[in-house]
This record gives sequence, C-alpha cells and structure tokens, in this order.
Amino acid sequence: MPSADRQFQCPVAATIAVAGGKWKPIIVFHLLDGTRRFGELKKLSGGASQRALTMHLRELEADGIVSRRVYAEVPPRVEYSLTERGRSLEPVLRAMKAWGSEYVTSYKGPEK
Repeated sequence: MPSADRQFQCPVAATIAVAGGKWKPIIVFHLLDGTRRFGELKKLSGGASQRALTMHLRELEADGIVSRRVYAEVPPRVEYSLTERGRSLEPVLRAMKAWGSEYVTSYKGPEK
C-alpha cells in the first residue's frame, strides 16, 4: 500500500516503511548507478529470492520510489530505475554505506 495511505507516528517510521527492510535499501542503492534488469538486481542483491525481490520491487513501485518499464519483446524485457523521489534517498543510502564501512573495519565486539 502506498505510504500516502498510511498514518505514521514520526518521519523515521515513514522512511522505514517505504525504504526499510532487508532488500529495499540494497535494491535502491544498486539503482543509484542507473537502470537495471531484474536478473541484474537479483545477482547484486546477494541472496534475495525471486519472490522477495519481486515483492519489494512492487512495493517500491507503489510508493513511487522505483519505475518499472516493460518492453514489448519476446521474451519480455523489464527494466527498473529510480524515480525522482527514489533519487532523493541517495544521501541516506550513501550515509548508510559510509557508516557500515566504518563499522565493519573498526568494530571489535561488545565493550566490557
């Protein structure tokens, strides 16, 4: 269901509802580099099932983050790209990437 139809207690909840979860941020991050086909996104996701990837792409499309284009070819070719609203997530995802890179290289375990 598109986010406009949902009620949120805070802006962070809205962000998580639209762009959160296990695969959505990864999908959007890889679309920052340009248009991709389903198979490319599946490989880049590193483990998303076809069902999960399809479901998340549909949700991202319904929320206005991703655009889906179907070509009238045999076999049909489908491409995904970010909308302008989807592109607006770039600073958030770049910050997540930077934080994750720093965390992976510096985390030593729980403090005692």
